[in-house]
Amino acid sequence: MSSVLTELFPHPIVQAPMAGGVSVPQLAAAVSEAGGLGFLAAGYKTADGMYRDIKQMRGLTGRPFGVNLFLPQPETADPAAVGVYAHQLAGEAAWYETELGDPDGGRDDGFDAKLAVLLDDPVPVVSFHFGVPSREALDSLHRVGTFTLVTATTTEEARAVERAGADAVIAQGVEAGGHQGTHRDVPEADGSGVGLLALVAQVREAVGIPVVAAGGIMRGSQIAAVLAAGAAAAQLGTAFLATHESGAHALHKQALTNPLYVRTELTRAFSGRPARGLVNRFLREHGPYAPAAYPDVHHLTAPLRKAAARAGDAQGMALWAGQGHRMARELPAGRLVEVLVAELASARAALSAGGAR
Repeated sequence: MSSVLTELFPHPIVQAPMAGGVSVPQLAAAVSEAGGLGFLAAGYKTADGMYRDIKQMRGLTGRPFGVNLFLPQPETADPAAVGVYAHQLAGEAAWYETELGDPDGGRDDGFDAKLAVLLDDPVPVVSFHFGVPSREALDSLHRVGTFTLVTATTTEEARAVERAGADAVIAQGVEAGGHQGTHRDVPEADGSGVGLLALVAQVREAVGIPVVAAGGIMRGSQIAAVLAAGAAAAQLGTAFLATHESGAHALHKQALTNPLYVRTELTRAFSGRPARGLVNRFLREHGPYAPAAYPDVHHLTAPLRKAAARAGDAQGMALWAGQGHRMARELPAGRLVEVLVAELASARAALSAGGAR
């Protein structure tokens, strides 16, 4: 099965699907054309919007690519806690001269409609975040020839992915930028995530399906490390965030290497689910008080984030980034893949030379 995965793309490099307008077709196509696996992010899009991206992608490359879906979320949020948080954000709304969003903006992210599109017009790869899809959904994708991956942040979650019938598991370390793909949002577990190398080794021993390593990877030497730990490929998000084709806001790209932003932190401030971003004013002021309420808080803060971006105020934006953000390189995406492949080859040669002594 590992060979089936790696036969889809020559180099063991997967571009992470980054929702919110970052993983545009131009970025995903450039990665696929360079021999990696480019990914489109369907999260927060309509089914029609996802289909338009797929159509555009096919016009840019004939190579394999993937589409990522968010799983529907259970109704576990406390409306009263969301209301209190909305009251706390009133000053932000006044400052940016906008209204807060409707926290009841939907919980399923159009999952069924998107899955129907992907079954009617299949793509080579589909991955899932925020849970485990049903065996029926995975089997239906297999029947149309689609390879499936599901994110896991623990060995227990990885075993659930394997039991459900997915082809491979994405082991996401706590270093990863953006949202942690935990299957259940348990506030008591905040801050207890496992580092990537330890997680890959544990997951590799726990399941028999291929493992894709994700979290803080910025260099080819790190890809070599996760491959040596048992991964079949590495998934990189923040590394591609700063590329020329990325759809990230210019302020977001600049912030990755701006000395003003010295660290990242897992926060619920922007979405109500743990996500790693650069520590800015909004995160510092509101992170400690944000409730465990996804996607309610995401809907609530969406107008604030958009208004901050329009105003050119990075201190009010969700600056998602992994722990390796200071190592970001502003390159064309295809060129970055080439550099990573060269670094990977160099690291492997060094390891071989060391072992031959």
